[in-house]
Amino acid sequence: MWGDSKPMFKSQEEIPDYFPSTPRNDWSIGLVKLVTILVIFMAGVVIGLSISAHFGRYYNSQTDLFFPSAMYTSSCEKDCMDFKNFVKPSNLMHTMTDQQLYWRASLVPKMEEFPFNRVPKVAFLFMTRGPLPFAPLWDRFFKGHAGLYSVYVHTLPDYRLNVSKDSAFYGRQIPSEEVSWGSITLVDAEKRLLANALLDYSNERFVLLSESCIPVFNFPTVYEYLINSAQSYVESYFIETPQCEGRYNRRMAPHITLDQWRKGSEWFELSRELAVNILSDVKYYSLFRKLCRPSCYPDEHYMPTFLHMFYGELNSNRTVTWVDWSRGGPHPARYGAVNITVEFIQSIRNNGTCLYNGRPTSVCYLFARKFAPSALEPLMNLTSTVLEF
Repeated sequence: MWGDSKPMFKSQEEIPDYFPSTPRNDWSIGLVKLVTILVIFMAGVVIGLSISAHFGRYYNSQTDLFFPSAMYTSSCEKDCMDFKNFVKPSNLMHTMTDQQLYWRASLVPKMEEFPFNRVPKVAFLFMTRGPLPFAPLWDRFFKGHAGLYSVYVHTLPDYRLNVSKDSAFYGRQIPSEEVSWGSITLVDAEKRLLANALLDYSNERFVLLSESCIPVFNFPTVYEYLINSAQSYVESYFIETPQCEGRYNRRMAPHITLDQWRKGSEWFELSRELAVNILSDVKYYSLFRKLCRPSCYPDEHYMPTFLHMFYGELNSNRTVTWVDWSRGGPHPARYGAVNITVEFIQSIRNNGTCLYNGRPTSVCYLFARKFAPSALEPLMNLTSTVLEF
């Protein structure tokens, strides 16, 4: 009985499939897979187009990707400084501090040749507290000589010159600071004028003037005299008087000794080389700022002493601005309308002899001071005769 009995369980191969897969279910799974692939593909296309559009704003070609010219020229019309403005600033106003200005102005090109047509100019540096009463006389002096001169004016900080647009002084004020007579601030004003003028690489000679100065020769004579000069004109001397030796501070030694101490008129004329050297000096200027006070008058001692110490061969030790100290006192004589005659102007123009480029000459003074505003009208009447401009 037991031998004839059949097995109670069938092998796995023999178990019938009660849940066979249908063709409908296979089709649904395939559709889901297809839709998923399409969604992923479309998402990739959208992302790709978005990225392409984003980069397309900045790079129009593969060349731009590596050499993006747009980033160098996009705002150049507004923000870039061209070469013309670098060698000759069109606007004298700026926001530089004195230290920044001096650093910028003391830069000296190493290349001997200029990459532009450089015509050397004379820079006329006017230091005044207010109006320029002789502006009409100077305008007549400058007339017809554009391109051979530059004008710079240092005034009180809040003062604005009232001149016509065709005047040589129009728009020529520089950023200025308060100045006190007899203090180091006068030297600061002189350096500020020099620095602003040095920004124009065509300026070759620099002459300091005041509102009471006048020219005693015409422009061609002044220009040729200064441009062709081998030396500068800074008065420098030593005398054993309280007004010279008596102002020396022995605490300046050993940097400045008594035998190096010099005095002279502040109304200087400088070559570009010496102007840069004076502007670059920090050591000796700092000594004067600290030790030349009170009643020392650094404007009468700093440049004469500094040039004597280091650049004596480049200086004539005389001034080209005539002034009359014969009456004594702390200020020179002042001349008004009643003093202005042909003979008076001629006496200034032929006042002794001096050396010019190593040779004697009777032309020693190109400018004169000190003149009152009332002298303007009679001086204007002399421009076509004795003054010849």
